[in-house]
Amino acid sequence: MADTATTASAAAASAASTSTDAPPFQLGKPRFQQTSFYGRFRHFLDIIDPRTLFVTERRLREAVQLLEDYKQGTLHPGVTNEQLWSAQKIKQAILHPDTNEKIFMPFRMSGYIPFGTPIVVGLLLPNQTLASTVFWQWLNQSHNACVNYANRNATKPSPASKFIQGYLGAVISAASIAVGLNVLVQKANKFTPATRLLVQRFVPFPAVGPAGDGADASGPSHAHPGAPSNRHVHAGEIETSKLEPEIARATSSRTVVYNKGL
Repeated sequence: MADTATTASAAAASAASTSTDAPPFQLGKPRFQQTSFYGRFRHFLDIIDPRTLFVTERRLREAVQLLEDYKQGTLHPGVTNEQLWSAQKIKQAILHPDTNEKIFMPFRMSGYIPFGTPIVVGLLLPNQTLASTVFWQWLNQSHNACVNYANRNATKPSPASKFIQGYLGAVISAASIAVGLNVLVQKANKFTPATRLLVQRFVPFPAVGPAGDGADASGPSHAHPGAPSNRHVHAGEIETSKLEPEIARATSSRTVVYNKGL
């Protein structure tokens, strides 16, 4: 362990001497400070950056090898902190931290926007039929469940029955609430057509909320940057003294738990 720490420190010193544009590289740590809102915001943007979806197999292998060289203290001269941070970002975005296997593209957190946005648009479509309402709620919860499973904590295997139970509960809950609210809105005679259409636009929000509790049972989140909940969050703990003054004054606790991002 001491040898590993020594070689990593030497590699960090070497990288720091060749780059001043990025903060000193720390293996397995976030690039941006997590003690401020802006730092956590930048960290979140890094996690969902869709550009990592286009990383080639060759670039991925190079990133993994670069991090391994850093760990072993065998970095080539001229490697910068920026290159190390980029390599870590690529590896964390594509490979599962437990199995070291590639996560299927639609279920990566970097795919949150390109693959999740069409589903959100479908949920908010006006004048939906019973079939279309059920379809979009099913698709949304299915995507959530797959994201949960793909980013699960593989060091603590869960029975398949738990995953199936959570998935079915989420789908049934979301579809039932959405259909029920749509029926109630359509039967509300006091609503004008414009008001009815406006209210229907908000139906998906209460529908997916309670369903999230069921989807969370479909797979535990992994405590690593980018592990989703429903869509899973990555929580961290911080001392109150390190928070912004206005936030610190709002609690008497010595430490608080915060959301590092999806």
